[in-house]
Amino acid sequence: MLKGKTEFKFIFYSVAIFVCYFVFAILQEKITRGKYGQNDKFTCALSLVFVQCFVNYIFAQILMLSWKHEKDTTKTLYYFSSALTYLLAMVCSIMALQWVNYPTQVVGKAAKPIPVMILGVLIGRKVYPMKKYLFILLIVIGVVLFMFKDNARKTSEDQGFGIGEILLLLSLTMDGLTGAVQERIKSESSPTAYSMMLNTNWWSMLISGIGVLLSGEIFKFVSFVSLYPEVLVYVTAFALTGALGQLFIFFMVSEFGPLPCSVVTTTRKFFTVLASVVFFGNVLIPRQWIGAILVFSGLFLDIFYSKGKKMTPIKGPLKK
Repeated sequence: MLKGKTEFKFIFYSVAIFVCYFVFAILQEKITRGKYGQNDKFTCALSLVFVQCFVNYIFAQILMLSWKHEKDTTKTLYYFSSALTYLLAMVCSIMALQWVNYPTQVVGKAAKPIPVMILGVLIGRKVYPMKKYLFILLIVIGVVLFMFKDNARKTSEDQGFGIGEILLLLSLTMDGLTGAVQERIKSESSPTAYSMMLNTNWWSMLISGIGVLLSGEIFKFVSFVSLYPEVLVYVTAFALTGALGQLFIFFMVSEFGPLPCSVVTTTRKFFTVLASVVFFGNVLIPRQWIGAILVFSGLFLDIFYSKGKKMTPIKGPLKK
């Protein structure tokens, strides 16, 4: 009976993560790549991230009230640094969607282990086994195959290695820096995952809030939403599904550990690519499918290799 209940919980959490991030992905593409009115586009990336961080912070507060936790002794500077790079990674990732389609963003962001590993070696002085380098090489080859554009297939919006790809590279670099800072946080004070989620989202919310005010983007956002009210519904649903997804990821990690959770979240990314192809007509050529398969194969191999190691619950804000 107990085993059946555990299996039901695992299936429920897995389905919840899939559903939340499936809707999250569709909404993100709808918001950032959709056309409104006379071909208007939503370009308020910082405002979108601010709303997301605000909702994440509220959910993190609920988690902090629901579970016992020790006092967090992490230095404020570390949380500020982590929040800044985490915020920049999200902003660059969302802005990239103005130039690249969603499958490209997902596959590009799936290469996150690459900068995390490089900066872990350079900054954190970490040592990785040869197998890890081979798995990362597989991801690199997959990303190159996916991103490479044939001259014959270039369009007016798709000129070689452009702004979208540069923004994805910046986003990955920021992910790597975030991982390096969080490794330092983990080694020095070992805060709980939900404490890290709370503090990182608090500082991200504060920085992005100041950013939208100083840049004047808040007025652009309000004006755009006033003109197209449906955007506010999409943005609210986007933030809520993202936060709910993080909540279910936390439940999954708490009860079943990080390995099953990593398998579920990596699998859902692949199905997100499929969903984008089906719902938004983002056609992928055979070489890109091979690249995507190589990327996700490298991720799965890395996940299963790591199952024998001592694993930490979650780094920073709950992973998606």
